[in-house]
Parts: sequence; structure tokens; C-alpha cells
Amino acid sequence: MKDKIHPELHTVDVTCACGATWKTRTTKKELTLDICSSCHPFYTGKQKLVDTAGRVEKFRKKYAAKKEDQ
Repeated sequence: MKDKIHPELHTVDVTCACGATWKTRTTKKELTLDICSSCHPFYTGKQKLVDTAGRVEKFRKKYAAKKEDQ
């Protein structure tokens, strides 16, 4: 392999929004997640509404306005 072409790997703590943490190696200096296997509905078996960038609120506003118009 060629020297000095590969990025430097760091051992970092990955932190999820639910509070779960673990160590991994990556080229980034820190990692934070919105959802992980500890809190994802597919892995937990619990239905949970995951709002990504306000999509649920946009949907509710859009259809709430149409209901009022009718």
C-alpha cells in the first residue's frame, strides 16, 4: 500500500439522542446520532413516531388546513 494516502483513524465515543454510548473507530473526531439500535422501532418492537426535520408537523399542517376548508 502507498504511504500517506489513508486518513487517520480516531477512537471516538458515539452518542445517541436516547443516551446510549459506545466506542468505535472513525475518521471523524466525534459522532452523534439521532437514532440507534437501542431506540429504533424496528429493533425494539415498540412503535414510536420518529420526526425527521419536522415532516410530521408539515403533514399535519397541510391536511389540517384542507379539513378546515371543506
